[in-house]
Amino acid sequence: MFFGMPFLISMVPGVIVLFLTWWLRKKNVSLFIKLLPSIGTVISSFAILYVSLEFIRGFEGAGYGVLAFFLLCYGVAAYFLATKRITVIPNTKKG
Repeated sequence: MFFGMPFLISMVPGVIVLFLTWWLRKKNVSLFIKLLPSIGTVISSFAILYVSLEFIRGFEGAGYGVLAFFLLCYGVAAYFLATKRITVIPNTKKG
């Protein structure tokens, strides 16, 4: 419950950020525009972590810290989704 609920709560904005980054990558916009969702997610996760350490404290603050960690993971995943170009070779000739 301690890790489950923050993970489930962070899935909603995390999936939205990943989908938005994927959609912007398909649109071939500039790199800065593709990085905006991941930058926003990372900044919001640091803000949640700061609030959980400074103001809330205790076990409830630790829950918010876990939420910030999972949001940070989604922000890093969106960053790699925006910057890396994954290519798959459909058919390879053998021999």
